[in-house]
Amino acid sequence: MHLSRRGLASAALALLLSHGAAFAADVKEIRLDWATYNPVSLVLKDKGFLEEALKDKGIKVRWTQSLGSNKALEFLNAGAIDIGSSAGAAALLARINGNPIKAIYAFSRPEWTALVTRKDTGIAKPADLKGKRIAVTRGTDPHIFLIRALQGAGLTEKDAKLVLLQHADGRAALERGDVDAWAGLDPMMAASEIEAGNVLFFRDASANTWGVLDVREDFATANPELVKAVIAAYEQARAYAIANPDSLKQALVAATKLPEPVIARQIERTDLTQPVVGAAQAQSIEAAGVALQQAGVVPAEVDVKAAVAGLIDTRFAPVPAR
Repeated sequence: MHLSRRGLASAALALLLSHGAAFAADVKEIRLDWATYNPVSLVLKDKGFLEEALKDKGIKVRWTQSLGSNKALEFLNAGAIDIGSSAGAAALLARINGNPIKAIYAFSRPEWTALVTRKDTGIAKPADLKGKRIAVTRGTDPHIFLIRALQGAGLTEKDAKLVLLQHADGRAALERGDVDAWAGLDPMMAASEIEAGNVLFFRDASANTWGVLDVREDFATANPELVKAVIAAYEQARAYAIANPDSLKQALVAATKLPEPVIARQIERTDLTQPVVGAAQAQSIEAAGVALQQAGVVPAEVDVKAAVAGLIDTRFAPVPAR
């Protein structure tokens, strides 16, 4: 009998949560983030797949919004959440800096960042950013993307004037004229593009690292079955999102308060079909790490390849529903 993608994901979750799964008896709550840059998290939160799966185990789910990779990684480092959403390269930087996390799932392969400017600035390429004011959120994929773009133009961060703002504030600063450019992030970037007519003057899809779920190492070690349950629920939500694109769009519209054309632009730049972390993510993240090392952001003595190997954890990889 043929089962739908959604049906397979739901069946996998039910099988995992049957009497065979052993959960730590003292766990009463699991804490996850949701983020507008992680569309699957919105579906998972709205549909209650994880809450339903854990109800009989007496485990509650608490949700916290992450406004960027930097916030998700701060929450993880502080022990405020157990599993959070970030860009792969941002997770690598966090781990190199002592944040004990593992990347366990790829919630998307996005082109979620580009360099953005107004039509009237005369900025057309990264080399034009010399001496300019650029809004950026430090420790995120847009920040890393900016560093690599400057590096490709023979520049460094010191050749420009970085204005450190959260993503939404960066968009606002660009549109007010307070900055000349912005290292953007969807869906705010799509909104700036469609609503304000701003220009994505430098794009490179290959330099956008994957969207990954990160888990605190201590939590994963103590609660491997619970982590598997989260991944299984994510698979159920991912399958639902792919099968119900209008529902995905409406979830993003409700969360962001942005119009449908903006969300449609974000979704068209977001691939949800490759959830298993492994060689593809490692290659992308390592390339970003090497570029950051060459730019002096990652210390020269760091073994980037080893750091990536320490970050990627394939133990919880799902069997993707087809």
